Amino acid sequence: MRILALAMIAALAGCAVGGGPAPEPTTTSAVFPAQRGTAPPPPASSVRQSAPPEGVHGGGVDFGQWRQADPATYQPRFQTQIRQRLAGKNNAEAIADLERNGFACEQGGRLECRIEIMEQQCGIDWYVVIEPNNPQPIAGFDRMCLGAR
Repeated sequence: MRILALAMIAALAGCAVGGGPAPEPTTTSAVFPAQRGTAPPPPASSVRQSAPPEGVHGGGVDFGQWRQADPATYQPRFQTQIRQRLAGKNNAEAIADLERNGFACEQGGRLECRIEIMEQQCGIDWYVVIEPNNPQPIAGFDRMCLGAR
């Protein structure tokens, strides 16, 4: 019985090792096909946006006291204001209005307008999205700070 157990252990150890020589690594089967330092750099931000004023912008949007605002209460008020402001406007009119207020707009399958800034260690984002099948714009405000606890 001992001999049978030792034979099984030896057989399993031989299977685990593989028994054959290891294949030679080739330069064409590298894990990462691109060599270090050959990846293109990330795209540079083409639009540098400035922070909107606290209060009413020259274009008419009231940004309120956004620096001290709690996003949970600020965001619904901002969305209500944007919905009232853009009611009945087509996309071209909405783009013109939002760009007068500091937003950068892109139109693909839907219209997306944003103000994205960094202030101290916080990324702050105002956005307006108008989808083709939804008459109500979606507007929001978000603040993400580094080192937050």
